Amino acid sequence: MKKLIKNLSILATSLMMIGYANAEVRVNGFANFTAGMAASDDSLYGFDDTVSFSEQSLFAIQVSGDINDKMSATGQIVARGEQDFEAGFEWAYITYAATENTSVSAGRIRMPLFQYSASLDVAYSYHWLVAPAAVYDVPFNNIDGVRIDYSSYAGDLEYTFQLTLGQVNNDFSLAGESGNLNIDNVAVLSGEFTYENWKMRGVYGTGKTTFDVPAINGAIAQLGQISPDLSNQLAATDDTGTFKGASVSYDNFNWFVAAEYTVINIEESFYPKESAYYVTAGFRSGKWTPFVTYESSNLNRDPKFVEQIAGFPAMFQVPLTQLIVGVQQSVIAEDYTTSVGVRYDLNTGVALKADLSKRTNELNDDEDTLLRLAVNYVF
Repeated sequence: MKKLIKNLSILATSLMMIGYANAEVRVNGFANFTAGMAASDDSLYGFDDTVSFSEQSLFAIQVSGDINDKMSATGQIVARGEQDFEAGFEWAYITYAATENTSVSAGRIRMPLFQYSASLDVAYSYHWLVAPAAVYDVPFNNIDGVRIDYSSYAGDLEYTFQLTLGQVNNDFSLAGESGNLNIDNVAVLSGEFTYENWKMRGVYGTGKTTFDVPAINGAIAQLGQISPDLSNQLAATDDTGTFKGASVSYDNFNWFVAAEYTVINIEESFYPKESAYYVTAGFRSGKWTPFVTYESSNLNRDPKFVEQIAGFPAMFQVPLTQLIVGVQQSVIAEDYTTSVGVRYDLNTGVALKADLSKRTNELNDDEDTLLRLAVNYVF
């Protein structure tokens, strides 16, 4: 709480200075209060068989102000329940309106990777309690850098192109192990097209990727004692990673259907090619919006670099195979989740939601069920 107050004070002071220099300061906020419980003690999206009110709950404040006719500043502070509500700056950037169609933003900004990237944390903006984890749960949603936005239209077709450049550095969890992700020289290009009730988008990104996961680093170091070359290939150190995504949605305000597909690949590393997608549909009846979602994630691939072991003496082939395969098997996963839920718009800016999700682990046929209830609001 002290950190939240401190950050709010810093943000308010900064924008008050802008305010004295000719600005209209705008303050907005949003919150997600979520309760959930899984059917077993196996963790599902951070929930187990004990009711939790912190996982997926958050509170956020966004303050923005005009510096002059061409420039504005925006800051967003988010406190997440899964991080004991320790508040931090999620966004902090300035925007320059170069033309009526083009703007340039610099600072800590959101990368336009997904259909709901801009409002990912604002659960009130969509029908789910949270966006499908199979696709959206990545440790590189924000970037320190520059984003160029260009929007225009041709007849009834509206389109937006975004180019994002910069660096990502985040702590994250891989196969249950804590680590750090660093991506240098990030370049992401996305395009979104809207025609009547249809919306389509595509994205391609690349960057030099480094995983620092101590539990995995130890195994790779052991491999280096036998073959430094194989160790270098297996390690994810300054390797080129790519992100590809596509989505399509149709919404006539009575009913909607949408799908999104992504592929993450770091070819010269232990990390398997990851593909994920979801399909969702629902309809609106007064204040009610029932919906169903199917999502899938696949990191179950054949081990890489195994064919190179044949060139080593027989005495090294078994330990090399164990190390190479073991490191890669530690991160493989394949599962799918089916969810049914409902949204009820209680009042302006307030929505009540509930969903029931069942996830199946394709590797061991385990099944987990999760019930969640939420209150989402904006102000």
